[in-house]
Amino acid sequence: MVIEWLRFTVSPELREQFVQKDDEIWTCALATYPGFLGKEVWISPDTLSNVVMVIRWASFADWDAIPPNDLQQINAAFNQVMGDTFTLEESLRYQVRKMRWAQEDQ
Repeated sequence: MVIEWLRFTVSPELREQFVQKDDEIWTCALATYPGFLGKEVWISPDTLSNVVMVIRWASFADWDAIPPNDLQQINAAFNQVMGDTFTLEESLRYQVRKMRWAQEDQ
């Protein structure tokens, strides 16, 4: 499994609208592609302008297989609704590795 990790700065008064519209536009669109495993949105109770999105994909190949034109269209639809109210601050990619954890004898 791989992770797409996005951190946004959003106008605090529009944070809930940002999260809702992201779900309606981005999440619904991404869910139609093979390899999409799910998405979490993390909001900070301390920094109201901070929104983190964690998108899970089966593989980098699945994620990278989304046609660029499709991504542009989804992005345009989202920007039409949200305008200039947010900034993508960070975009990172991770590969998840599951490890066996040793348990201490009790």
